[in-house]
Amino acid sequence: MPEKVSVWVANRDSPVSSLESSRLTIAIDGNMVLLDDSGSAVWSTNLTTITSSTVGVILDTGNLVLAYASNTSNILWQSFDHCGNTWLPGGKLGRGKLSGGCTRLVSWKTSTDPAPGLFSLVMDPNGTSQFFFMWNSTQQYQTSGNWTGHSFSSMPEMNPTIGYPNSMYTFDYIDGANESYAVYGVKAGGLVTRFIMDVTGVINVVRWSESAKDWMVTLSKPHTQCDVYSLCGSFGVCTENAFSSCSCLRGFSEQYKDQWSKGDHTQGCRRNVALQGNNNGSRSDKFYAMVDVELPSNAQNIVATSSNQNCELACLSSRDCTAYSFNGSCSLWYKDLINLQDLSSAAIGTKGVSIQIRLAASEFSNKKNSKKLAIIITVATISVTLIVVASVFMVRKRFKEVAHVDGSLIAFRYRDVQTLTKNFSNKLGGGAFGSVFKGLLLEGTLVAVKKLEGFRQGEKQFRAEVSTLGTIRHVNLIRLLGFCSERTRKLLIYEYMPNTSLDRYLSGSSDQPVLSWSTRYQIALGIARGLHYLHERCRDCIIHCDIKPENILLSDTFMPKVADFGLAKLMEHDFSRVLTTMRGTIGYLAPEWIAGTAITTKADVYSYGMMLFEIVSGRRNAIKRQDDTVDFFPLLAVMKVTEGELDGLVDTLLDCNVNPAEVERACKAACWCVQDDEGARPSMATVVQALEGLVEFNVPPVPRSLKLLADQTTYVEFYSKLPSE
Repeated sequence: MPEKVSVWVANRDSPVSSLESSRLTIAIDGNMVLLDDSGSAVWSTNLTTITSSTVGVILDTGNLVLAYASNTSNILWQSFDHCGNTWLPGGKLGRGKLSGGCTRLVSWKTSTDPAPGLFSLVMDPNGTSQFFFMWNSTQQYQTSGNWTGHSFSSMPEMNPTIGYPNSMYTFDYIDGANESYAVYGVKAGGLVTRFIMDVTGVINVVRWSESAKDWMVTLSKPHTQCDVYSLCGSFGVCTENAFSSCSCLRGFSEQYKDQWSKGDHTQGCRRNVALQGNNNGSRSDKFYAMVDVELPSNAQNIVATSSNQNCELACLSSRDCTAYSFNGSCSLWYKDLINLQDLSSAAIGTKGVSIQIRLAASEFSNKKNSKKLAIIITVATISVTLIVVASVFMVRKRFKEVAHVDGSLIAFRYRDVQTLTKNFSNKLGGGAFGSVFKGLLLEGTLVAVKKLEGFRQGEKQFRAEVSTLGTIRHVNLIRLLGFCSERTRKLLIYEYMPNTSLDRYLSGSSDQPVLSWSTRYQIALGIARGLHYLHERCRDCIIHCDIKPENILLSDTFMPKVADFGLAKLMEHDFSRVLTTMRGTIGYLAPEWIAGTAITTKADVYSYGMMLFEIVSGRRNAIKRQDDTVDFFPLLAVMKVTEGELDGLVDTLLDCNVNPAEVERACKAACWCVQDDEGARPSMATVVQALEGLVEFNVPPVPRSLKLLADQTTYVEFYSKLPSE
């Protein structure tokens, strides 16, 4: 490998002063000893029962052992029993009931300092099979869940029996008389992998990619960085998906700048000016409002007050009160603020509340600041005046009374939309929701305007679409540019996709070009990435609920964009499923939805799998032949995949110009996505990794639901509307 990686450090707490002059040796008593440049021992295996000469050996597993020279299989001591931040295949991680062993993974202090950090992974000391993610050995912030027989309940991605990312790995949990532990191995020869408790408090499972010459992450837990307890320390603010997750509150600076520069933010921030207290009615301390936040941990006092003013006075009455929040009731925080999150970039409808941070009055105004403020006000006034003049000119020229809301969306007047669409004269398409028209903004940007029709349905879809797409940004999600809401008129303005929707290329129409295999594969991968973002990377989990080719739009370069969020459902990450009325399209609906049970993100996974079959075959899944029989492609595909046969699955128009490895990945991914049991379906994160070639799926079973769908007596109404061959 081009870069050496440390997987175990003996002397984490006592580094040698000089690497060049330090020595690792076998002492006279047979122990393995590390000596510094002065010859003093800084670390030893420290055994007292050695009876003959010994040797130190590094095994191919990465295990450093001390063994008898006459029989190296007789191991006296091994590094696998003394974990650092890394868990390697073959090593045991658990809880020794009689003696030590490897009981926990502990992060490095920084990326360059192997001293023990604040984050650790440890098996529940109370005797259950779950592992706890711990901060400072005292605060639990995540759990693996208990062992289910195949995986840990909160980490189903580890399940090797259902094709999850670690199908290349084997996992097991042993609960013996003397010890309880988890162990894992690798199936593929030559695979180099490791579990790491990262300095950020996240467990990363990585494998070496020879083609990329880099370590590739195959699993992370927690999925959201800001879920790590006290990641940014006292008075630090965590912002998900920011260039740097951590920053200091206004009025605070980094406690130790050198540690922050190395990525260690756990020491947090300190005040620039100490609080003065409020004596004799003087206002020595003041508050500034921070909006759209997730409140810090440990509100130590909830005060029954009727107003924000009373809540503020309650905080000022205590010298130790550092913040308050009034949202119908009064919450007070004393001393340090921990786990404050900035949600200002979250989607509409998922934002937080406000908090008032207490600062010394001098942080708000003094003579110097007054002069600066006067200059700022003067400059701002001139700037605003110029902007207003320019804006008035532009508005009069074309679009009147157009307003920006939420920092990105534009609120259009209906008459402005009439102008930019030339009175809705260029229709692009339509459906049950209404019609879509082509438009042109003032600066020359092409847009697509969705005109929702039918007040009841249009209003519901309008609210769902705006709340979902308002501020989220991803290259594989359609971008909402603006909207119009005037009485019963509901319009949505999107970026324009010149290559229309994916279904146009699956109909066999001669007026559409045949998509190459590489284009299809990139489309499938892009859709998967977009859904992964919705399911795991947004502030709240978003279930699209209607994944199908008609809702996948294609840019001028055939980059896919997931569109039409009118049926989308938001669900907090703390909830595993949500009960909702059946929505979506027959042929893409998951079995649990048809059964009327609560759904999870796995409903989208099922729909994606059904669509992936169509991308591979270049046609719709169900085709009614002239003799009224139905050719149901997914069942054929699954049966062929289980038999290890892929011939006849790819669109014949491609003339075999395909990548066989990619075809196999796509087909296996689709087969696993449409399993009857939602627990057997992979997450979209796993699908992305599989399509990227980072993980491998096992051979899938044949889902019973596909056999039912292929039966002519099932979903008769659906089949009666199928296109004939």
